[in-house]
Amino acid sequence: MAGANELGAAGLRFERDGSIAWCIIDRPEARNAFTPAMYFGIKRAVHLVNRDPDLAAMIITGTGDVFSPGGDLGRRSNEGDEPVPDIGHDILPFLTIRDSSAPVVAAVNGICQAGGLLVAMLADICVASDRATFRVPELLRGIVDATYAAVLPVHVGMAVARDLLLSARRFDAEEAVRLGVISRVVPHDQLRDAAVQAVTEILQTGPLARMHVKRMMNDRYGLIDYQTMFASLEESDEPREGMLAFMEKRPPRWVPEDLQPSMP
Repeated sequence: MAGANELGAAGLRFERDGSIAWCIIDRPEARNAFTPAMYFGIKRAVHLVNRDPDLAAMIITGTGDVFSPGGDLGRRSNEGDEPVPDIGHDILPFLTIRDSSAPVVAAVNGICQAGGLLVAMLADICVASDRATFRVPELLRGIVDATYAAVLPVHVGMAVARDLLLSARRFDAEEAVRLGVISRVVPHDQLRDAAVQAVTEILQTGPLARMHVKRMMNDRYGLIDYQTMFASLEESDEPREGMLAFMEKRPPRWVPEDLQPSMP
């Protein structure tokens, strides 16, 4: 059985159940927030499943009441994390999940935001617990997220994408399915079985035909402007102010005084 050492991230577990691999987000001390090594570890897990002839598919899920809230804004690494390449789009797992030949299913067990929601959206099928909640909070932190700008309008249409991105509001699993952010919601205690059922259904289809159909669908996302995204992270003061405000539990300084909400 592969473990955290093989994925290079202390906050991930990799388990096998017959031909199905489980990548489990398990960092309870930080509410399953992703370190860079965890992002890269999910990418490694996808590659591992695609290389292993004994594995046919992978399910990604979280622990407790959290799938993942996205990247860790307070800590850059965890003890046991292996070094990763320079921070950039190459460490991110989103397109690797999207393009995987082996089916990838997300089993969303709870809070799912930011990078966690991208993992769920770009899986072949996302099955969510009826307790799950969702949010796209990047703009609250001053972060230009190029993946969301490309992906979300394709899933939900431009009007809804504007709503979810620009308002950064929370929404529940029922609304997520209704809007087309994800495709399935089930009672919480049925989540594991429903995820396995989704994998089983996908694996009834022809692998080569499935690969071509996925490629055709994925072409609809178009180009993702990572150059602007990472230039903004380096050159703009907004991400630094947004992250500092988050850690200090205060509104960022760009919010007008008379419109400052309580911190989320």
